[in-house]
Amino acid sequence: MGTTLFYITLVVVLIVVLALVVYLLGIIIALRNANRNLVQLAGGLSQVMRDTQPLPGKLATINGALGQLLDGLLAVDGHLAAVARVLGR
Repeated sequence: MGTTLFYITLVVVLIVVLALVVYLLGIIIALRNANRNLVQLAGGLSQVMRDTQPLPGKLATINGALGQLLDGLLAVDGHLAAVARVLGR
């Protein structure tokens, strides 16, 4: 009777240890995949940072040009309003 319980206990312990090994291997694989994805993400973010560095200077130029365009469009709007008043509309 005692040896039977010993073997049953040994089998249960072996099953538990094998289950833990399987789960730990799954965790290791998932962490390695996550590490690979994080490396790719960091590389992509570095590339985005390099690509967007010249934007502030270009945006200042675009903003200045849009300011000039606004002035011209406001003048045209004033002229069109005057024409509408003359035509009675």
